Amino acid sequence: MVMNPIAKELNEIIRKANEHVYEMLSDVGKNLFFPKGILSQSAEAKEKAYKFNATIGMATEKGKTMYLPSVMAMVRGLAPEEALTYAPSFGIMPLRQAWRDAMFEKNPSLKGKEVSLPVVTNAITHGLSVISDMWVDPKDVIILPDKMWGNYNLIFAVRRGAKIAHYSIFDGHGKFNLDAFEACVQAETKNRKKIIVILNFPNNPTGYTISPEEADTIVDILSSTAERGTNVLAVTDDAYFGLFYEEDVLKESIFSRLIGRHPRLIAIKLDGATKENFVWGLRVGFVTYGASFEGDPGAPYDALERKTAGAVRGSISNASHLSQEILLKSLNSKSYRAEKKAKFQILKARAQEVKRVLSDTKYEKAWEAYPFNSGYFMCLKLKTVEAESLRVHLLEKYGVGLISLGKTDLRVAFSCLEKEDVRELFDTVLQGVNELES
Repeated sequence: MVMNPIAKELNEIIRKANEHVYEMLSDVGKNLFFPKGILSQSAEAKEKAYKFNATIGMATEKGKTMYLPSVMAMVRGLAPEEALTYAPSFGIMPLRQAWRDAMFEKNPSLKGKEVSLPVVTNAITHGLSVISDMWVDPKDVIILPDKMWGNYNLIFAVRRGAKIAHYSIFDGHGKFNLDAFEACVQAETKNRKKIIVILNFPNNPTGYTISPEEADTIVDILSSTAERGTNVLAVTDDAYFGLFYEEDVLKESIFSRLIGRHPRLIAIKLDGATKENFVWGLRVGFVTYGASFEGDPGAPYDALERKTAGAVRGSISNASHLSQEILLKSLNSKSYRAEKKAKFQILKARAQEVKRVLSDTKYEKAWEAYPFNSGYFMCLKLKTVEAESLRVHLLEKYGVGLISLGKTDLRVAFSCLEKEDVRELFDTVLQGVNELES
């Protein structure tokens, strides 16, 4: 395939700013670009075509966006131009700027550091797919904990042909297993020029977030790996960011600590409104880059944004304009912070109730709970029965739905449990265990 001249130009901008970042791009990533063509011609016409503008694939009526009244009757507070028109493949600019401003507010350690302008994706799953296209070649390795979200396998292994390498997420003391993490990283760097590490906190499925000290050690391990000559792509999947229920957990994204640590280390932050703002079906996520560049980082970040927008353009064209406008107006609402705090307190109370209930010694023979301190989930490690057998039994006899993960693990989403129902749920699970044992 002959490389597009625009892709060559973007590659040269990235290469001049940091050769190692260019090296980490996949074959697809090197070839990606944001097309000028129709899009640039339409933008030029929007600016200069004062008589007739017959460029864009939308319908108008008397100079305004054409719409069905039955549709707009259900969309109050937005004009048809805000609700129904195409958004740019980069995302609408006011939302991108507002999300970056919020990112700096939520992550004080970012102060003084340069990051890209977030590119909007169709939530984090699509963001991961975009990143996979841009940075992952077949046979690349993805380092993940043994407790992981199953969709990583589809995105990276099935669709891109990458290898997934696991490490045990917990040590014998209920902490993040730093030794296992380091051993996995070192093992995978022996015959590789590049490793890709996914850091997902709060973790799905366990609901565990690392401490600041654990975060510092993880960053030191990855920085040392880069120092030894391996290119490191650190992807932070911050889907459940902000839902931290205990004081000793890291309240920022580890993304903040990774930026600028080494020229061979690039951090990519994936986050979104999906879980943070309780708008799962709106499907709005973001991709943000943090790297070490020589000189002004504006040009290489712009090049990465253009490649990312090209990946969006080549997959879904653009994320929903309606969803982006709804999110933007919510972010700018005077009541936004109070609303989020109220919902956070509800989830925190549920998590605390789960811990209180599980402290009852009557459950000790049936299971132990994996450490959890954040997010939507927690997991039980069953001692006497298999998880799938118990899941089916609870569903069929008691109408209780849980998720089985492997032979021993059962995931409980306390995010959708009322606080007053927590005790009854775990008593029912215990009853199910006793019945299967007998």
